[in-house]
Amino acid sequence: MSDVSQTSHSQPAIGVIGGSGLYEMEGLTETRELAVDTPFGPPSDSLIHGKLDGRDIYFLARHGRGHRLLPTEINHRSNIWALRSVGVRFLICVTAVGSLKEEYAPRHIVLPDQYFDRTSQRAHHTFFGEGIVAHVAFGDPVSEGLRMRLADTANACGATVHNGGTYVNMDGPAFSTRAESETNRKLGFDIIGMTNLPEAKLAREAEIALATLGMVTDYDCWKDDEDDVTTESVIAHVQANAKLAQDIVARTISTIPDTANWPEHYALDAALFTPQDLWPEATSRKLQPILNRFLKS
Repeated sequence: MSDVSQTSHSQPAIGVIGGSGLYEMEGLTETRELAVDTPFGPPSDSLIHGKLDGRDIYFLARHGRGHRLLPTEINHRSNIWALRSVGVRFLICVTAVGSLKEEYAPRHIVLPDQYFDRTSQRAHHTFFGEGIVAHVAFGDPVSEGLRMRLADTANACGATVHNGGTYVNMDGPAFSTRAESETNRKLGFDIIGMTNLPEAKLAREAEIALATLGMVTDYDCWKDDEDDVTTESVIAHVQANAKLAQDIVARTISTIPDTANWPEHYALDAALFTPQDLWPEATSRKLQPILNRFLKS
């Protein structure tokens, strides 16, 4: 593994995961690529490190540059481990989503505060196991502090913003059937996507404050007076959304604290069940970026 996890960080870094259509972060200075080896395999791509407003920013293309990975092929554990190993404690996820409500139109923004898991092919939603058991609290899965900052900035940028809502996570890669779409609507869900829930679960375990910028691209397939969602229509809206997303993220970065002292940053305090003296050395080493503050005690 690389030794980036041993680096000391004077202030918490900020991570940005870009989804469909957002494969780079504009405005960064002093940029460099950083290939991170993780105990869970390679991340989706190299991390792009740069400076913005004096802060260390690490950008990661969720599907890899060129969009090479299916949703179920993304190694979320590697992605989040890599970001945590370089000192990321605040994470903004930008993701394309389908709308399940009339009032959430394409090119609107939804900032989810809840998730519903309808995946069946994601075996790795946790870092723990192999001798160390943890059960993180996940009742409120999104960082309210970061979400509210995104909401304020998005409104200031002139976007149509819906602050709050439930993101239902499906496997894909096929889009929904009409029956699935109607069922999701009847259950009261707001937006649908294929990638963000594992990021939220793993970020909580890694004690990273996470919030998501959901960029609406389509009405799934439930709306009779709209064409069914297609890759072509999604790409058109994604490209239109990309510049707005860049602006919102860049302006939000300047509002993020330079200390990591939010509740999300102490998520493991009440989550670790296994006594530390029973932790296997190999597992402790594997999870060193995540467990470091406990290993030092």
